[in-house]
Amino acid sequence: MRFEQKINYQLNKYPAIKKIVKRAYQVSMYAISPKIKSEGNIVRISPNDASHEYFFGYYDKSPWDITSRYILCMRAKNTWSDVSPKEKADILLIDTTKVESDPERVKKLAETRAWNVQQSCMLQWLGPDYSSHILYNDYRDGRYVAVILEIKSGKERIIPAPVYTVAANGKTALTLDFSRLYNLRPGYGYYNVPEKTKNVSLPDAVAIWKINLEDGEVKPLLTYKDFADFQPRPEMQRIDSVHKVNHLMLSPNGRRFMVLYRWFTGQRKYTRLITCNIDGSDMYVLSDDDMVSHCFWKNNRAILAFENKKHSGPGYYLMKDKTDTFIHCWPQLSNDGHPSYSPDGKWIVTDTYPNRTRIAEIKLMDGINERKNEVNIIARVFAPFQYDNDTRCDLHPRWNHAGDKICFDSVFEGHRGLYMVAIPEEMKENKGLFSP
Repeated sequence: MRFEQKINYQLNKYPAIKKIVKRAYQVSMYAISPKIKSEGNIVRISPNDASHEYFFGYYDKSPWDITSRYILCMRAKNTWSDVSPKEKADILLIDTTKVESDPERVKKLAETRAWNVQQSCMLQWLGPDYSSHILYNDYRDGRYVAVILEIKSGKERIIPAPVYTVAANGKTALTLDFSRLYNLRPGYGYYNVPEKTKNVSLPDAVAIWKINLEDGEVKPLLTYKDFADFQPRPEMQRIDSVHKVNHLMLSPNGRRFMVLYRWFTGQRKYTRLITCNIDGSDMYVLSDDDMVSHCFWKNNRAILAFENKKHSGPGYYLMKDKTDTFIHCWPQLSNDGHPSYSPDGKWIVTDTYPNRTRIAEIKLMDGINERKNEVNIIARVFAPFQYDNDTRCDLHPRWNHAGDKICFDSVFEGHRGLYMVAIPEEMKENKGLFSP
């Protein structure tokens, strides 16, 4: 690990100090570095409109419908001064077969008041067809809800709770307390509803709910104490430890899910990766090395995660669920990113945060054999200092359903936009395997 990476991982324990040190270091390095705006075969999808910000959201959902013709997109006026803006945002449908000058290329579908700059409003196509309905979170009549919208008719069906992760069959979802998340991590929660557990370190309250998207039934699944009491560590038991959950993700078959359980003692953050059955049973601590961040299910039995293992350091690890078996993938990659497998499993895409010269990258790796060390950079983009810390613009690369295109958010043109890069033809010809 390079010296600056060692410093970075020590500063992860103290987020407030890290922000100050990071900004000072990047400003000084950027001043003496060569300047680039973008590199790669990048195509802009969102309108060429500098008066608005365009983006999609998180990396575990696809903005594309099943045909790769239509793309969902968010539009807002300001995403750099507040991580959970108070203004409403528009939900757009973009027809990629139409030229940009065609007034019918972009259609406004709806508005939402429950969104943030990192994950938007959990906007997504609803399975299993991924073509007729979309789903998103909103704030209506004093509460958070999820809206299932039929594209052709405009007919809505309201679910009495917001969603976080949705099963591929479109029948089940899981959710958490977005108000508590807002107070503890504003860029991922919603501001609209006051938190009922505010100032309670370890609430005796529900942490995760299960939602039936067919009939709207919402059932409590797990509490914060369920997590704190499961194989407890001394740091959890401290009276000043503050507890939360985040980053729920259902397995491909919807029978199991992962969750990041986090607790804070002062400015020190601890994270566990836990897996669990959809009914709340068979909980398992898959990673307990203090730092684990972005994850993705390879299949129903294995999870790829970025973490800092105590004996082998930071990197991407492929772990077999409910075991202590793991593989350290691409040891040259020791910086955090947002990884995901292509729908056919041939590829893995991930990104990087802006480096010391404010350049972020999109990288492709072999998804069939994670022991192969080849890493291909397919795009590089500049990140202006205006977009930093909580209001940063992560690339969050996402696949289309065919597995041959990747879209991402970026600010290299001076404001948020939605962009696309295709898998290079020479890589397709290798059937998912890289040549040296």
